Parts: sequence; C-alpha cells; structure tokens
Amino acid sequence: MIDISICIVNLNAKRHLIDCLNSINQSVSNYSFEIIIVDNNSSDGSQYCIQDKYRKVHLIKNKRNEGYTAAINQAILVSQGSYIVILNPDSVLHKNSLSLLIRFLIKNKDVGIVGPKVTDVNGDFQKSCRRGVAKPRAVFSYFFGLSKLFPNDVRFTGYHLNHLNENDTNEVGGVSGSCMVIKKEVVQHIGLFDERYFAYQEDSDYCLRAKKSGWKVYYNPTVLVTHKGGAGGSQTVPMKAIFEWHRSYYRYYFKHFSKNYSLIFNLFYCLIMLFKLIVSEILYLTKA
Repeated sequence: MIDISICIVNLNAKRHLIDCLNSINQSVSNYSFEIIIVDNNSSDGSQYCIQDKYRKVHLIKNKRNEGYTAAINQAILVSQGSYIVILNPDSVLHKNSLSLLIRFLIKNKDVGIVGPKVTDVNGDFQKSCRRGVAKPRAVFSYFFGLSKLFPNDVRFTGYHLNHLNENDTNEVGGVSGSCMVIKKEVVQHIGLFDERYFAYQEDSDYCLRAKKSGWKVYYNPTVLVTHKGGAGGSQTVPMKAIFEWHRSYYRYYFKHFSKNYSLIFNLFYCLIMLFKLIVSEILYLTKA
C-alpha cells in the first residue's frame, strides 16, 4: 500500500521540474510515495531527462498537449496512494512539507483538501494559494483592484481573503493547484477534476465541489512551499494561456452561479470577461 501519490503535469518545464523532483525526498518522512508525471508532449527534452535521471518516476507521455486538467486526471487514475498531491513542476517542497500536510489531514477527519503557504523565490506570499469562493463580487473586486485598495474590508477581499493573516490556519473556499493534498476518499466521493477546464480554475472548481459535498478545505501556513510561478507550461503558449485563463472564469461562473443571477447580469458578466480578455491579449502583443 502506497501512502502518497505525487501527481505532476509537465509541459516544457524541464529545468524547473528537476528542482521540483529533487525537493521531494526531503518533504516526506515515514510515508511511502510514488511520483507520477504526465508530460504534455514537451519539446525541451523533459521526457528524456525523466527517463534517464528519474527511473522510478511513472512517466505518462501524451502525444499532444491535452491541457492541464485532462493530464492531471490521467495521473490520478493510475495513482495508488491514500493521499493525492497535486504539484506544479515549478514548485519546490521544503523539509517535511508533505508529511506535515498528511498529518494535518489524518488529524482532521472532516478536512478533505489542504494547501500550504506558498511563496515566490523572493519569499513573497502568493495570494492565490488561499482563496474564497469566486462569486461575482469577489471576482470583480479582484479584477478592478478594490481588494488592494481596501485590503481589510471583507466586502472586497472575498477572492484572495486579504483580510486574513497569512500566517493563520483557516478554513477557506479553495487552495492552489501549485500544491494541494487531497484525501483519496474525496476523489472516490466527488470524482475527478472537470475537464471542461483546459487549465486554470480547475482547482477552485474542485474545492467548491468538495465543500458542497460536505468536505472542509483548509489553508495551513505552518507548511511552506516555494512556487516560481509562471515558469511552467503556460509560458510556452502565452496567447492560449491568456485565453484559457479568462475562459476558466467564464466556465466557473456559469457552472456554479449564473442560475442565481438575472439574464442581464449574466450578459454583463460575459461582456466584462470578453473585454478583459481582449485587453489582456492586446497588452501582451504590445509588450512582446
């Protein structure tokens, strides 16, 4: 019986993936683990590197970029562990980080998903590792900068929960797929990630589904993980990444919340997302 299944999706992130893999041993003590990597047809030599240097890794090689969500499901389907770790290839685990998260889940029977405190390489807190439920007010406050202007006002901090101390353990709406640990029972209860999300917001969607099914989601800052951010596969296909990022918010809203709002508001939400998508693509092209 394997305790932990560490699931990673890789796309042209070889140099970061090496640091990630090299950090795993120090993150686990007293638990058995397996590493499953699904490679989405990388062209940077990732597959050869894994086969040559990390022969114990279970490598699944896709013939094309299947998207993040479909690929992470491939890993989960073959996983054998009682705890499933979703990990980005540009994340670096600290000493005993996974062991501490597993112990937290063992101690708290009603918690199905837990995420650590995530910082960038400079040690700055990555707010996306701890989220509320992305309802329209929270999303618009985030998009339009109101959460930055009023960081202590709960009316505007619903997305990144800015009003909470980053060093306090809290029940939250969601945690980040850069590093999250899921009990196998949760997967057996609610199923796999929703593959209608090519990438992005699939983690928020999964956490919300878990909460709706009676599981708690927790942020545990006693555990630290470093996430380089933007150093994974999305950087190799930037225009598609921008499009999928915006589309994921559209899918999330219409899956979970649109029925609670009027037709006019739903149209307004679509227009806002379309406008933001166009502006974001233009800004990228002008900077490129």
